[in-house]
Amino acid sequence: MRAKTKLNPKQNKKPIGIFDSGFGGLTVMSAIYKKFPNENLIYFGDTAHVPYGSKSKDTVIKFSKDIAAFLLKNDVKLIVVACNTASAFALPALQKSVSVPVIGVIEPGAESAAASTKTNKIGIIGTEGTINSRSYAKAIKKISKAYVFEQACPLFVPLVEEGWTDNKITSETADVYMAPLIAKKIDTLVLGCTHYPLLKTVLRKTAGDKITLIDSADAITMKVGTLLAKNGFANDSKKKGSVSFYVSDNPEKFKKIGAKFFSGKINKVKKIDLE
Repeated sequence: MRAKTKLNPKQNKKPIGIFDSGFGGLTVMSAIYKKFPNENLIYFGDTAHVPYGSKSKDTVIKFSKDIAAFLLKNDVKLIVVACNTASAFALPALQKSVSVPVIGVIEPGAESAAASTKTNKIGIIGTEGTINSRSYAKAIKKISKAYVFEQACPLFVPLVEEGWTDNKITSETADVYMAPLIAKKIDTLVLGCTHYPLLKTVLRKTAGDKITLIDSADAITMKVGTLLAKNGFANDSKKKGSVSFYVSDNPEKFKKIGAKFFSGKINKVKKIDLE
């Protein structure tokens, strides 16, 4: 969370910038929106380049820097990388090059998992890109002696975007993906993709009540609160904050699918050409 400069508390009405490769980061924005309703929020979905999971590290870093530059032009006071792949690949580069604090979803999720486990057996589910990066396992190993078991779940994202969050097909898919982790007797499960909070009902049925589900959206929201308080630039206005949405392609599709992820209204989405 390094930053070149520390914000003046008088600038606390500046917005928080949030970005993702597409729609999933809206679950993070939704959690922040509910917890801090007086904060002004700006979201950018890089829908022209989604998904990031299949892109090279250098490409993800370039996209992330371009988005960060756009958010800085909008005078944000904090950037939240609400994308697991971008958090794994681009976070260090952003923290070195950007003049405001930058936080990602992986470290908060890892910290919550390490604090929650009783048996030191933690499961991670995510996209193939996130699982192959082993980013969560590395983050957990830095702070805990827990055993970490990982499982890629490539079908979950398309199922969520199709709106199939709680039906027979999704349940059967969850059963297949979760079986190896349940066999390892995990007691904590990290939802390592911002789409996965929409699958909590199905995952709870499959995992049972004894396994704690770690929602990265909730974890990073707690981190945002800590950072705002620590730096003294929480918005103390009593007015409800504004929300703005930008994408790199197809704003109408974003508005339609995004409604499944965000708890508020998405009235207007503006297309921005980062090039």
